[in-house]
Formats: sequence, C-alpha cells, structure tokens
Amino acid sequence: MSSRSRISALALSLALAGGLPAALANDTRESAPATLPLDELRTFVEVLDRIKSAYVEPIDDRTLLENAIKGMLGNLDPHSAYLEPQAFQELQESTSGEFGGLGIELGIEDGMLKVISPIDDTPAARAGIEAGDLITRIDEQPTKGWTLMQAVEKLRGKPGSSVNLTLMRDTGKPFDLELTRDVIKVRSVKSELLDKGYGYLRITQFQVDTGREVERALARMARDNGKALDGLVLDLRNNPGGVLQAAVEVSDHFLSKGLIVYTKGRIANSELRFSADADDASRGVPLVVLVNGGSASAAEIVAGALQDHKRAVIMGTDSFGKGSVQTVLPLTNERALKLTTALYYTPNGRSIQAQGIVPDIVVERARLTREEDASRVKEADLAGHLGNGNGGADKPGGAKGRTAGKPQDEDYQLAQALNLLKGLNITRRP
Repeated sequence: MSSRSRISALALSLALAGGLPAALANDTRESAPATLPLDELRTFVEVLDRIKSAYVEPIDDRTLLENAIKGMLGNLDPHSAYLEPQAFQELQESTSGEFGGLGIELGIEDGMLKVISPIDDTPAARAGIEAGDLITRIDEQPTKGWTLMQAVEKLRGKPGSSVNLTLMRDTGKPFDLELTRDVIKVRSVKSELLDKGYGYLRITQFQVDTGREVERALARMARDNGKALDGLVLDLRNNPGGVLQAAVEVSDHFLSKGLIVYTKGRIANSELRFSADADDASRGVPLVVLVNGGSASAAEIVAGALQDHKRAVIMGTDSFGKGSVQTVLPLTNERALKLTTALYYTPNGRSIQAQGIVPDIVVERARLTREEDASRVKEADLAGHLGNGNGGADKPGGAKGRTAGKPQDEDYQLAQALNLLKGLNITRRP
C-alpha cells in the first residue's frame, strides 16, 4: 500500500454499533465556518422555553438538549447518530471482536428494524435468524420507529438472560423466537481445504487484525495443501462490514497494483485513496467471491475492488448497498457523534450506495438433496464382463461409503463456486 494511503488504524477504525460501520477522523474542521442561522436559533430557544414552562411534567434542560441533538442526527440518514456514554463504549468494544448480546447486525428500512446479517456462531445464527428478517417486536414492545441505539440497548444485556423477538420473513406470518444472550466473540477469519488444492476462506466481519489473519490463513492453506492452491473461495456472505483499513488490507492481499477504493466527502481527511502494493499474498490463485444481501460496507469494498480489477468472479446475489462512511467524532463528555461524512467508490468509480454489488454470476440460495445411485447396474456388475485394457480396476455399481461431510455438501452456492474453480482449472491445463 502506498505511503499516501497508509493512515493509522485508529483513524479509520470502524466500530459496529447496531451493525453500522463508522470511521474515526483526525481532523473535523471545514474550510470555512458556516454563518449561524439566528432566526432559527431564536425559534429553537423559544420552543425550549415553551416546553419547560408548559409541558405536563417538569423536564430538565439537559434532557431537552440531548433530545434535540438526537433529533438532529436521527433525521439525517439511517447511519448518523448521537452516542451517549454507554453506546459509545459499546461501539468501541465491537471493533475488538467481543461484546455481549445476540449477534445481530441491524439496519433500518421504512422505520422497521431489519437484520443485515446474523454473526456466525452466535445465538442469532443458531436460532436461524436470516439477513432481511424484520424485527417487529422486542419483548412484546413494537419496534416501528425505533432508532438503532434503542434497539441495541434492548438487545444487549447480561449473558444468560433471555429476550423474545417477533420477526417477519418475506411476506410470511410473524413468528416468535426466544434467545439467550451470550458473550459474542467474533472470530473474524475461518479457513479450511474444501478438496485437495481448493481452499475456503470466510471473513465474518472486518476487524483491526483481519488483514493479518487473512495473510496467515492463505499461508496455512498452501502449507497444508503441500503446494500453491489451485483455487480459493472467499466467502463474504452475511459480512456486515467493519474496519475500512482491514478491507483495504484484505483486497491488497489479492492485488499487486491499482486502486482499491477511494472516498469523497466535505471534511478534512474524508477524501482518501487506497492503492495496492506489489506483494500478492494469494500468489494469483484463481478466486471466486461469494456475496449476498447481508454483505455490506467493507465487504462490498473488497468485492467491488476485486470485480473491477477482474481479479475474481463474484457469485451469489446482490449485496446490501451501503456505500457511505461514518466518522466517529468524540465529544468532551464521553459522548460522540457518528456522522455520515463521505461516500466510497470502487476503482472504476462506481458508488455502491443503495445499489450494492451485482454478482457476475447470480446463484440463489438453495437446498441440496442427494439421490442414491445404489440400484443402478454397471458393466462391471455383469457376469463375464471384459476387463479394462489399460489395467484400471473395475468400478461396479452399488452403494458406496459416503465421505465425511464437507461445507460444500450442504451449501449450494459454495458448491457452485467450487465447481466453477475446478472448471476453470481444467480449461487452463496444458
């Protein structure tokens, strides 16, 4: 990565509060201060005074002012928010990969709480919650019109305590789930060999150390394989995003040159460009990237960069479409503003905002079923059949022992990605 592109991890650390990425900026000054709207400020003070004097119950100045701040932020876009001390602390804890709750990344759609993605190996994922589900009630309380901060406050709690959710999926009937809160320890990177020569790399969330973990995983799979991999599936499905710097580092592991992502905004440090360096930790391995509607933000940065550089085949379904950058601006009283300050663009200048990454090959989610071939008779089963002239062993019909289950056996999209990689290698052989 070029020196111009390198900034501190702190400066672009994305803290996931309610599933929404945010970046820290070093300088928030604008080039020219705006003139204060005096008439509007007089109206504001008058409203404040009327509420204090006429509201049915007494209300203190601090509460009124904090509610006013929340209103200002809440009416900008779904990702801007005013973070009180507890919410600010939870946001910072999320980037470390460990926090308490259910493991649900949330967004808001038409005033409703929407699941961006469940996090792997968490109560939400084990209960079968899916990307796109709407949470209509939490502990019997209707959630329409809630802010993300309100939802996070209700969903997080002491490990071992329970919470009841009412959800809607697609156009089906509402259904209830009771979940037990747990300490959420997010394992950012998982890897294994699917078949001899073919690796599987899953990134569940982009954390500060994800880039380094991916580099180690690539080296470990090559070592376990005994040689360079013949193909790799990079799984970004249900990845809600995370640390922007980590997304850049992961992209850099698969690219040896060119632009990765750039951002445009108004404040200082919001216009940034990140480029790949000459090192390629993947050694040019053929690559398929899996995405779906739960792939958001930093995950879309990686998919978009690899797609624009034609470094990978993108497979799956359209991604979430979050192409904005949130800057966390700490305040002096242990509070902070999470403010949308920029949009990011892929190397070819595409904005992902509200559109997402469109896969090169669309593969919908499906369930795999197997048909047994035990009753079929082959030539080798016939009495007096001729042997193979090349010395090969006979292969009669009949039931065969099933091999140990592998991830691709139950995952249709993953199976298709693996088949594509194998097909590409067949056509490339001399």
